[in-house]
Amino acid sequence: MALYVIGDLHLSLGSEKPMDIFGGSWSDYVEKIKDGFSQLEAEDVCVLCGDISWGMSFDESLPDFKFISELPGKKIIIKGNHDYWWSTASKMKAFFDNNGIYNIEILNNNCYFYDDVAICGTRGWIAEDDMDTEHNKKIMARETGRLSASLEAAGDVSEKLCFFHYPPRFRSTVCHDIISVMNEFGVMRCFYGHLHGQGHRYALTGAFDGIDYNLISADFVNFKPQRIM
Repeated sequence: MALYVIGDLHLSLGSEKPMDIFGGSWSDYVEKIKDGFSQLEAEDVCVLCGDISWGMSFDESLPDFKFISELPGKKIIIKGNHDYWWSTASKMKAFFDNNGIYNIEILNNNCYFYDDVAICGTRGWIAEDDMDTEHNKKIMARETGRLSASLEAAGDVSEKLCFFHYPPRFRSTVCHDIISVMNEFGVMRCFYGHLHGQGHRYALTGAFDGIDYNLISADFVNFKPQRIM
């Protein structure tokens, strides 16, 4: 059994937003995703860090989730900024159950365990230049609260891993609120997506203040899930 991670699949099998139109590495990206997942076994686990489906509703996203379900391994998903189909956890679980999808779990105010390692996380939020707006304060409070709930649910384990959609560090900005929560709970490794194309140039990866940051957006990792453990 192994643990993997990848973000930003941007599937569009039931809607009209295929990423192939951007060309380059996105050409034939669905086949690349399928090929990338071929390294996984049925008992493996893969965390999907947001921007999973372009579908605007459950109906539009259903072909994408059937595709994901048929890929090897169990999947754990978090919300991305383009996951407009995302609803309450209970409605999503009912949607998966009603469509015979039993190998996709939802990471939202909770955590999952891989042996003695906790899989924690939330969508996150980008630290903008003006964090004094009420809009940013509200979203940041929500995301730090969800992250705290996820990490608290982990209890006493050997390691807590954090997964986000938005990068906690980007260019010269640092999301201090998110990082403070990780520091409080002793997180040493985190993984995030969201950045594409030229954005990869501004991703801050590697070790900073005791935390190792890893960019895992699909086009950055050549559409191949990255093995963590």
